[in-house]
Amino acid sequence: MATANTVFVWSGTDRNGRKSTGELLASSAAIARVQLRKQGVAAKTVKKKSKPLLSLGATPIKAADIAIFTRQLATMMKARVPLVQAFDIVAEGTDHQKMRELITTIRTDVASGTGLAGSLAKHPQYFDELFCSLVASGENSGTLEVMLDRVATYKEKTEALKAKIKKALTYPAAVIAVAVVVTGILLVKVVPQFAETFRGFGADLPGFTLFVLAISEWVQSWWFMMLLGLFSASYAFSQAKRRNKRFADWLDGVSLKIPIIGNVIHDAVIARFSRTLSTTFAAGVPLVEALDSTAGAAGNALYRRAIRQIRDDVTAGTALAIAVRSTGLFPTMLLQMTSIGEESGSLDDMLGKVADHYEATVDAAVDSLGSLMEPMIMSILGVLVGGLMVAMYMPIFMLGSVM
Repeated sequence: MATANTVFVWSGTDRNGRKSTGELLASSAAIARVQLRKQGVAAKTVKKKSKPLLSLGATPIKAADIAIFTRQLATMMKARVPLVQAFDIVAEGTDHQKMRELITTIRTDVASGTGLAGSLAKHPQYFDELFCSLVASGENSGTLEVMLDRVATYKEKTEALKAKIKKALTYPAAVIAVAVVVTGILLVKVVPQFAETFRGFGADLPGFTLFVLAISEWVQSWWFMMLLGLFSASYAFSQAKRRNKRFADWLDGVSLKIPIIGNVIHDAVIARFSRTLSTTFAAGVPLVEALDSTAGAAGNALYRRAIRQIRDDVTAGTALAIAVRSTGLFPTMLLQMTSIGEESGSLDDMLGKVADHYEATVDAAVDSLGSLMEPMIMSILGVLVGGLMVAMYMPIFMLGSVM
């Protein structure tokens, strides 16, 4: 069993006799000294990096961090910086602890003679099969810098698309969550004060007011169970989505049917399909393998099954445009551009244009989504907060009219 790597802090002198310090990932201090010796460093001290006394945990590596790393590495390679040195520069330039450790680990593997694709493949949680296959294609063809640039562009566009969709969904969700919290505070803290006042009226209260008072009493008695149930339901939902494939696939299908948002998700999936297939095909990956990688990156179960069906049809000798049309899921523009690309031998270019179009469509839809949802959000706020205020002041207005 391989020993887990540890971060070591070292100090010593380089080939020119200058003092230098740094950090290194190794399985032991002895291995760390050997690695430093290979780099031309005479190590004086090598010790484990101490952990801070109070630590809230390192920030996890996100897909956006991988996109930035890929772009930096591509820039270094285009500038003819040696690969190992490029890793050193990128690692020193990041403040992200886990990202620095990951880069250092990959750098150590590459320096020991492992290919870049093989080194990346050891970390599948960060570098998927598509990423590794494109890098391997670049290494085999001697165009690693070009391929890294394409991968970086692909990752940047993909992450930008995800960020736009998240932004569109985050704002209304946050406003509704705040409205629910404010309503809960009103029911628990404010409404009971009105209830004390109403007891001295000596008159029948309006039905709406009685309804709100009943809800307030129920919330006061069961608020803890409500929070516990909410957290339990959220946890059960997340676990079911992660562990139950049928449930996750069902959610993917439902998401496409949500008004307004479903269209945005559909266009995003088409953009991702076109961009991924264009990138892999342009990299020289055979079409069947490119479709296999594209299915893995689809992001939606319905389209993932459709792309795998396309792959099987293409393997059996069917033209790509016909195989895509037979699924009945892809728009006419994609079908026509695919057909033109196959006939003209410029499939990657045509698919790239389709991706550009649908990415622009998603951008426009996301920009307008906020204005479309604002009336709905204001309506929810009015019903929750305004309704409570009306219910509480109705008896006061009635009392004033009687007097």
